Amino acid sequence: MGGNAGEEALILLRSRLCNPEFIYSHLSASPDSNYSKLKSMVSGSVTEACNNSILLLGPRGCGKAAVMELVIRDLLTEYPDMISVIRLNGLLHSEDNCALKEIARQLCLEHQLSFSKMASFDDNSQFMIAMLRECGLAHKTIIFVLDEFDIFAQGKQRLLYSLLDAMQSVTSQAAVIGISCRMDADQLLEKRVRSRFSHRKLLFSPPSKEDLEKLLESILSLPVDSTLPRDYAVKFNMELQKMLAERKFKEIIDKLLESDSTVHHFLRFLFVAVSSMELKSGLLSVKNFEAALSSLGRQPKLEYIKDCSLLELYLLVCMKRLEAKEQNVYNFNSIMEESNEIPPCLTHEVSAYGPLSTFFSVN
Repeated sequence: MGGNAGEEALILLRSRLCNPEFIYSHLSASPDSNYSKLKSMVSGSVTEACNNSILLLGPRGCGKAAVMELVIRDLLTEYPDMISVIRLNGLLHSEDNCALKEIARQLCLEHQLSFSKMASFDDNSQFMIAMLRECGLAHKTIIFVLDEFDIFAQGKQRLLYSLLDAMQSVTSQAAVIGISCRMDADQLLEKRVRSRFSHRKLLFSPPSKEDLEKLLESILSLPVDSTLPRDYAVKFNMELQKMLAERKFKEIIDKLLESDSTVHHFLRFLFVAVSSMELKSGLLSVKNFEAALSSLGRQPKLEYIKDCSLLELYLLVCMKRLEAKEQNVYNFNSIMEESNEIPPCLTHEVSAYGPLSTFFSVN
């Protein structure tokens, strides 16, 4: 059992855990999976020249974007010259003019056209409509991916209206895929936008415990017909099966899933456990997973305050002191009064102005 075999196995397992295609290909094997449904909808736009708009809804970390990327990758492989993909993110392109300009930029890049930074909203809108028409006549589908879709659904929704209205043309051939963690994202749409939306939704939820256990086994099992020594791979898989059957290991998995059962959190847990594997023996043990669980123990209060400024932390200290005095309702005036009771030597670093009351009076 050489160290080289253990290092090679560690590299293989880490590469699997960092490869969304490997992970979600196992979770999407069922014909009733969201992968199969989404691929059927989008491929209809490609092969049948019809327009589609779809929403992928579910909590963060449950694989919406990963499944979508897997579908697009497979469709690009099947129809290499018939698909263009335009990607927008609500966190970056929430302003309508900025979003339409980004669409025009990506279309110009995709079709090797010159892009004008000075073009107005109307110019870019007309260009997008013209490109949809030309691509439709050429039997080429444009897929618009709108991540953080709910942000686009705020404000006047000019982008969504322009995009969905342009897709009403007989010659256009496009699909809009919206991704959001808000389950009511479609209810945010204005009436004029909602009337042009296909109202197709795919709901994503964290996988079941059984699915995650199968995924764990498929990720951690070593291939016996690879560059790894066959004897080592066989022994590794045997020890893995023994560990999976242990009661203590099952308790660790149950405790993990009680706190967060999303795929993202599960993969993070596995990565930490695999990374602590002893290279000399080259085998995983229950201790690796036990240590990983303790290292990922969530402390929400610490997570919330880790990025707070000194002033924000000082406000929290004042609030805590008031609560210790059984004063559960307070405002800025009561917080400032409490801050005045704290010795100046403890407050001089909060701001360049000295005490908190002075800071508020100056600002």
